[in-house]
Amino acid sequence: MRKYVVTSIVAVIMVGGAIWAWDKNRTPAAEGAVVEKTPALTQQKSNQEKEAVSVKDNASETAKKDHDAESEDTKSETGKNDEPAAQKVEKPTSEKTNSTKNTDAKATAKKPEKSDTASHPATGSKTNNEASSKKSSKTGGNAEFVNTYSVEHVVANPESVDVLVNKTYRLPSGYVPPDLVYPNVPFTFSEKVDKRKMRKDAAIALEEMFEAAEEDGISLAGVSGYRSESRQTTLYNNYVKKDGVNAADTYSARPGHSEHQTGLTIDVSGSSGKCAAESCFAGTKEAKWLAKHASEYGFIIRYPEGKESITGYKYEPWHLRYVGTKIAQEVTSRSITLEQYFGKAVPVSK
Repeated sequence: MRKYVVTSIVAVIMVGGAIWAWDKNRTPAAEGAVVEKTPALTQQKSNQEKEAVSVKDNASETAKKDHDAESEDTKSETGKNDEPAAQKVEKPTSEKTNSTKNTDAKATAKKPEKSDTASHPATGSKTNNEASSKKSSKTGGNAEFVNTYSVEHVVANPESVDVLVNKTYRLPSGYVPPDLVYPNVPFTFSEKVDKRKMRKDAAIALEEMFEAAEEDGISLAGVSGYRSESRQTTLYNNYVKKDGVNAADTYSARPGHSEHQTGLTIDVSGSSGKCAAESCFAGTKEAKWLAKHASEYGFIIRYPEGKESITGYKYEPWHLRYVGTKIAQEVTSRSITLEQYFGKAVPVSK
């Protein structure tokens, strides 16, 4: 019996020891599995992030290479055709189309209205002429200006109907108008020489004006129209010999600075020739008719009375300059000169 008890105790101790040993070994194993699992997940997440970054970098690098390659192609195409390749192959979207239409609409809205004048002085641009007219109008005829031989500029487009020629602005050396014709009007002489000529538009307007004057009982005659630069040189030098430079400069233009050379100017008198190109012409009925009606046909009294300090010349009621009806009527109605009409807005070639 005693032996049996001892055996039982030993068996219990052995079983208990075995259980204790099993439990001791099981817990670390389970905990170990948990401990090992956490870093495995962390590492997996880290690897996934690294992989995503790598993919993104590769995509960026690929996109950059594609962009660089496309840029090189565009440059190559541009070099061949002098225009971006995109302009040749890209179809405009509706947004771009609308943008283009809006741009065209704005451009159309800004376009100045047409006038019967050919262009702006010197440039021949109608847009510039409109802009200059508005600028000069704001000055009320008191725009700053320069009109002296000490400053000389060559006009850029001498063929403009409203070209400004005076002591500051001169015509190109040797300039000859391209469309000189003989107007069908009476002159104070019978010879068919250069001074009977005028440019075509001015000649037509002159014929209409002479006809209108005749209907009003006024008989006009031409005295001197176009003059070449060489002819003006001879006249001016003769006046200098006679009266000196200072005096000559008050009534005669130096070569290249004469409005007569434009083919747009003519001296007019009565058909009798009395007081032709003389101060006494101012009191004649012909002069009074011209002062009142010349602008209706596109002419102005170029050197009006009281404006000598602006024009640089004495009052010449016989000296008519064709500028077109729009400018002529504004200049006459405001009692200003062509210098004041344009103000500073007179583009030149140099």
